[in-house]
Amino acid sequence: MLKTHSSFRGLFFPLRYHHQGLKKNKHKFLHCSDMSTLSLLWSFNFIEPDPFCNTTSINKNNDSSMVSSVKPHQKKKPRLVMNSLALNSTSCVERVVPKFYDKETLKMYSGLLQDCSTKGSLYNGKAVHGQVIISGMNPDSYLWICLVNMYVKCGDLTLAHLVFDEMLERDVVSFTVLIAGYSAAGNGYEGVGLFRRMRSEGILGNGFAFASALKACSMCLALEFGKQMHAEVVKAGVLGDVFVGSALVDLYAKCGEMELAEGVFFNIPELNVVSWNALLNGYAKIGDGRRVLNLFHKMYESDMKFSKFTLSSVLKGCASLGNAREGQIVHSLAIKTGTELDGILSSSLVDMYSKCGLAEDAQKIFVRVLNPDVVAWSTMIACLDQQGKTCEVTKLFADMGKAGLRPNQYTLASVVSASTNLIDLRYGKSVHACICKSGFDSDKSVSNALITMYMKSGSVQDGFRVFESMEDRVVISWNAFLSGFHEGDACSQAPIIFNRMVVEGFKPNKYTFISTLRSCSSLSDMSFGQQIHGQIVKNNLQTDDFVGASLVDMYSKCGCLENAHKVFKRMKERDFFTWTTVISEYAQANQGEKAFECFRQMQREGVNPNEFTLASCLRGCSTISALESGRQLHSQVIKSGHSCDVFVTSALVDMYGKCGAIEDAEEVFESSESRDIVSWNTMICGYSQNGDGEKSLQTFNSMLNEGIQPNEITFIGVLSACSHIGLVEKGKQHFESIKEVYGIIPTIQHYACMVDILGRAGKLEEVENFIEKMNIKPNALVWQTALGACKMHGNVEFGERAAEKLFQLEPETDSTYILLSNIYAAKGMWDDVKKVRSKMSSQGVKKEPGCSWVEINGEFHTFLSKDGSHPKVKEIYLKLDELDQKLKAAGYVPNTQFVLNKVSEEKKKESLIYHSERLALAFALISKGPAKPIRIFKNLRICGDCHNAMKLLSDVIDRDIIIRDVTRFHHFQNGSCSCRDYW
Repeated sequence: MLKTHSSFRGLFFPLRYHHQGLKKNKHKFLHCSDMSTLSLLWSFNFIEPDPFCNTTSINKNNDSSMVSSVKPHQKKKPRLVMNSLALNSTSCVERVVPKFYDKETLKMYSGLLQDCSTKGSLYNGKAVHGQVIISGMNPDSYLWICLVNMYVKCGDLTLAHLVFDEMLERDVVSFTVLIAGYSAAGNGYEGVGLFRRMRSEGILGNGFAFASALKACSMCLALEFGKQMHAEVVKAGVLGDVFVGSALVDLYAKCGEMELAEGVFFNIPELNVVSWNALLNGYAKIGDGRRVLNLFHKMYESDMKFSKFTLSSVLKGCASLGNAREGQIVHSLAIKTGTELDGILSSSLVDMYSKCGLAEDAQKIFVRVLNPDVVAWSTMIACLDQQGKTCEVTKLFADMGKAGLRPNQYTLASVVSASTNLIDLRYGKSVHACICKSGFDSDKSVSNALITMYMKSGSVQDGFRVFESMEDRVVISWNAFLSGFHEGDACSQAPIIFNRMVVEGFKPNKYTFISTLRSCSSLSDMSFGQQIHGQIVKNNLQTDDFVGASLVDMYSKCGCLENAHKVFKRMKERDFFTWTTVISEYAQANQGEKAFECFRQMQREGVNPNEFTLASCLRGCSTISALESGRQLHSQVIKSGHSCDVFVTSALVDMYGKCGAIEDAEEVFESSESRDIVSWNTMICGYSQNGDGEKSLQTFNSMLNEGIQPNEITFIGVLSACSHIGLVEKGKQHFESIKEVYGIIPTIQHYACMVDILGRAGKLEEVENFIEKMNIKPNALVWQTALGACKMHGNVEFGERAAEKLFQLEPETDSTYILLSNIYAAKGMWDDVKKVRSKMSSQGVKKEPGCSWVEINGEFHTFLSKDGSHPKVKEIYLKLDELDQKLKAAGYVPNTQFVLNKVSEEKKKESLIYHSERLALAFALISKGPAKPIRIFKNLRICGDCHNAMKLLSDVIDRDIIIRDVTRFHHFQNGSCSCRDYW
């Protein structure tokens, strides 16, 4: 009777003993899970299968006398002992089996097992093992090791470990075999555990044991235990062993401890390709491409024969550097060694060319690879995705499916990334379905890509569902989720998500802060932005330039330019994006001087502006009417090759228009190759502001003829043109067409323009009726325009009603008090003037002083009325007296009704002479050459007397004088004004 050992239960299947000539068979059982056990027994003629019953015949030399039967209920149980352990089984057999104990037999079985190990034949290996058990022999230690090794090499670590556990005497070789098996299978933890067990059993390691265990440590990144093993290696005196040394280098390299890796590497007496590969791969993984190339040059000079793995690591180094030249040299070496189209190396070549921006070269490699594996496909798809070739990605992904290859998580993550850039939600969802079908929906990298895709496609709910379904979120997952809350109504959720992330124990990284700051910028939420700033400082990220750029943008968008500038100054490296942000915000805040100053500093630091920088700086010049600076920028635009850019062209037209150089604006506009709605609007508004309403309306008609549909801004320019030239009926027609013809809902600005058209024409009753019938509630702009019309036409009653509305809406605005006071003063109602001024004082409202400025040689000179602070005040006043004499000679009589102060006539005449715009004119005349037009800018409306004086002076001194007041440009030439005295 036979009892199987617990390690081998289930190894055998039913056997029936057979005796030739025996009519009745006795049935006994010996279980087996694999036919392989009996295949060898059959070859030895030990057994014969019987497919019709649960028994098997044993026939040795066809001798029936060797067979006897035992009934199942009989208690006598013969035992087969293996290493003194009974082989327990519920099965029993009645047999005669010879027992082999001689060395030759053990050697034979060991040889058979080694042969099975070499061929990886688990089937035959189990058969040999079965025969060993049936034979009843007592294996020696070498046969035990051969058994363990066979199962290891055939990939069945479970059985290998079972056999190993049954060994009564385990030595360093048996431990090493199993540790190496677990390392080869990628199960480093089991390998490390076995080494611990070996040492606990008092067995000392040898070179092979240390090498195998160190490999296991590198598998599971067990750095500290690896360091302990390093000490044992030194103690055992095997540090000079090339395999042990290479394993130590590999461990330290994979754990990122490159200094330790190099220390071991350069102390190995005899280096081999494995140790070189380990060190090169370590540096490649941490992205130190320069060190990879330096080491490879040393390896090449040492005449060490390199492998495809060597070249693969070097290509990774070239990829991290973006060094295509060195990569091409490595490529030539791959061709020379015949490994170019190897699966691993071809993927590395594709990756290198991709990261060097040479997608076409990457594709040439890929198409030459015969039967590329999933890694090669994934690398090529990732390459095209990184190059932004989304359509090619989708096509290649489809081809991969046609080739019958199943995508992995890296393939799918790249395809999702491409669909994000494709902005095709339907395609993205189909990829999501493919991911679910492939079983990668729980993969972190794929889930993160899906969240990003949904958030950037505006499908926040789908992104939220993927995010919530993730069991193991990481910081990247939160960052991907936050990316969907940068703009629109959803951005208010960003602070809540950030707080939830912190509460759940995740530490934000710089990308988290950048994303959250973008949301703060959109919300103009400086309070939360400052809290984020505090967290940035706490996490020591304030020196990061990308974080700094986001802080600058946040503070700028929130209107806190002082804080933005402080952060900006502390940044070590400021790229054109950061410079553009600061310049743009200064321009929008009407701080054109600072914008242009930043631009100059940017050039001094060697940062080249792009089209957006130039456009922003030009708009800064527009706000302060800095024509000379604008012309310098125009030359920079031409020099940098951005003169055809539509944004720059629009900014140039706007700058020239707002500086009063409408001819230059017209020239830029006409020479531009492409003109969008912004360009047309800029030109329409430019003509209108410069008093040429007819050209403004002609430009509007030309725009319509070219098939460009107007927008809200277009009609502001058109209605302003009608207002400036007094086209009341035409203005009404255009106002009606806004909604009826073009389907645009009129805004409050359009209503204000219509009030201005009617008000300038003196139709104040119609103005009041128009305001009452407005579809939207009139705001301060509408009532301010109505009050200005009342001042122009001296309507006290309507003026008082308009002023009362303004006192309710904007009680702090000084112009309301000034206009109402001037209405009263013009009518001689001095008591009412006094009341208004008293009310203004009690409200704490101060009048903005009228001033004018002029640009001379790139510098601005500002003047107040009766200003005596300028360094050249004496020359200025002498020039004013000269101009006054010329005016009187030409028949000029001061119109004192524009002096709204209760003073004598002489005082009124004197105050008119020293108005700020006249001081600016005098200074320009003593500073400028005779040929250039004089451009003066004023923060208030030019008074009627100065308007008349400028007309006369333009003729008397034969100079073009251009004055821009708060509403429009006045071009004075040969005794007349472009406004035709309708202003």
